[in-house]
Amino acid sequence: MSYLDDPRVLFAAERTLLSWNRTAVALIALGFVIERFGLFIKILHFSDIAGQRQLSFFIGLALIAFAAIMSLFSVIQFKRFLKNLSKDEIPKGYMLWCGTSINIGVSILGILLIVYLVRGFG
Repeated sequence: MSYLDDPRVLFAAERTLLSWNRTAVALIALGFVIERFGLFIKILHFSDIAGQRQLSFFIGLALIAFAAIMSLFSVIQFKRFLKNLSKDEIPKGYMLWCGTSINIGVSILGILLIVYLVRGFG
């Protein structure tokens, strides 16, 4: 792909992968805050609107699910990119699995958070 035989190409791709990871973690946190904010409003009886809790619940879950899927797609994209690199662009002994395993872990934790929130809804 790059024909530079330069490992900086790999490192740039890995930084991009980890940027997607950071974005996914931020979206998961935002989704959780939105989901819990609806519960907070319900507890304090600030809202007379029927369905306020359900709306924030589903918006929060949608953000968490989007982040988990986005994290998995970034792993797929990174793996596709790695196939185009030459052996000279990958340093000897470099662990390529670190970034991808972090993103897969974030995705799994996002899914587990969705399961936790759905089981506790009510």
